[in-house]
Amino acid sequence: MKNHFMRVSVITLLLVGAAVSAKIAAAQSTPNGSSLFAVSSQSGSQSNTQGQPSAADSQAPTVITLQDALQRARKLDPTYRTALTAAGVAREDHVQARAALLPGVSYNNQYLYTQGLSLPIGITTDTRYIANNGVHEYISQGNAHEVISGTQFADFNRTSAAAAAARANAEVAARGLVATVVKTYYAEVVARRKYANAQLAADEANHFFELTQKLEQGGEVAHSDVIKAQLTANDAQRTLRDAQLVMDSTHLELAVLVFPTFNQNFSTVDDLRLPPPLPPMQEVEQQAKAKNPELYAAMQAARVAGLEVLSAKAGYLPTLTLDYFYGIDANHFAVNTTLPEGIAHNLGYSASATLNIPVWNWGATQSKVRQSELRREQAQVELSAAQRKLIADLKSLYAEAEGAKIQLDILQQSADLAAESFRLTTLRYQSGEATALEVVDAQNSLVTARNNYDDGEARYRLAIANLQTLTGAF
Repeated sequence: MKNHFMRVSVITLLLVGAAVSAKIAAAQSTPNGSSLFAVSSQSGSQSNTQGQPSAADSQAPTVITLQDALQRARKLDPTYRTALTAAGVAREDHVQARAALLPGVSYNNQYLYTQGLSLPIGITTDTRYIANNGVHEYISQGNAHEVISGTQFADFNRTSAAAAAARANAEVAARGLVATVVKTYYAEVVARRKYANAQLAADEANHFFELTQKLEQGGEVAHSDVIKAQLTANDAQRTLRDAQLVMDSTHLELAVLVFPTFNQNFSTVDDLRLPPPLPPMQEVEQQAKAKNPELYAAMQAARVAGLEVLSAKAGYLPTLTLDYFYGIDANHFAVNTTLPEGIAHNLGYSASATLNIPVWNWGATQSKVRQSELRREQAQVELSAAQRKLIADLKSLYAEAEGAKIQLDILQQSADLAAESFRLTTLRYQSGEATALEVVDAQNSLVTARNNYDDGEARYRLAIANLQTLTGAF
């Protein structure tokens, strides 16, 4: 009678445990996954706040969405900021090249003194050096200066293309940063999920271990089942510790990416249950042709190289320099000078035009032309490679995104089937129709299926982010 009562109690406990396991599996298979991920969020918060000061623990954690992480990373990522700086520098180079095409105005003030000569009366020359106009010469005049050369016009167009290439490279860096943030963000989310899965697996392993102990006491199972259950529980605890280490590591990686100071007191929003749509291949190809920054940067780099050739060849052409002066260039620093003959007006103007014709520079210009031609050939090779790489990357990344999307349904089905298999196997073990090895195998299959589904959702998000590096947002 006592054994019968113990057997009934054990079977009741098994049925309750199976019902709880089925309820947990059903909660995980629902679209929101509230039960599983509530445990994940709580465990992640407890683990991530370990080792922090008491003041930080008393504050509520900052909740970060993916968009928040992107905005924060744009302000902190050194690679992206370097690309933005290069784009700004290239823009200012173009401004300077444009200013070089326009006349410049300056105002010069100068005093010239020349040693005089003591000559007999009647000799008018009073300076020792005839390069100056007198012993005292005062110059105070404005100068409008303009240089006209083919090199300047070529440099203006070259800097325009270089600025466009720099902007394209900044866009490449921005899209690459998005992919990096998406990868790091969802790695942290998936790590929390896997930690929750490991917690559930550890609880289920402990429950199975207790069950085998009770059945052994009732004489219904062999001691080998207890040993197998204990080994499974030990492995589950080890897996749980490993999952916590991975969760903490991914949490730190995300913290470095999105916070200007070291901060672990934050949590992320799990939105993997809402995957973005994947456009048709034709639409993706059109966006890649129109919005790919890497291809545009390569095209502008080839244009820059071609304009460098024109700039180098412009060294064979003459250079015209125009100057217009207005002001004072007199022996007295005054607007008017009183002379025996009357008042002389010192204000006046002059103009000059200089045509500089290059004749011989020992082959320097020819060498510059050859240098620029070599750069142009290299730029054409890189452009061709960029075009081929775009086609290959587009097909590869789209296939990856499409495959990840298709596998999501399969992985979801596998997780549901694994949960059902574990429930049925547990019931069969309770009725003596299954072995402990089958229960352990079903439990491991359930954990693996849950983790694979979580990895599949993150894989699809990352595949979309990588595809958008070629096409932009869609």
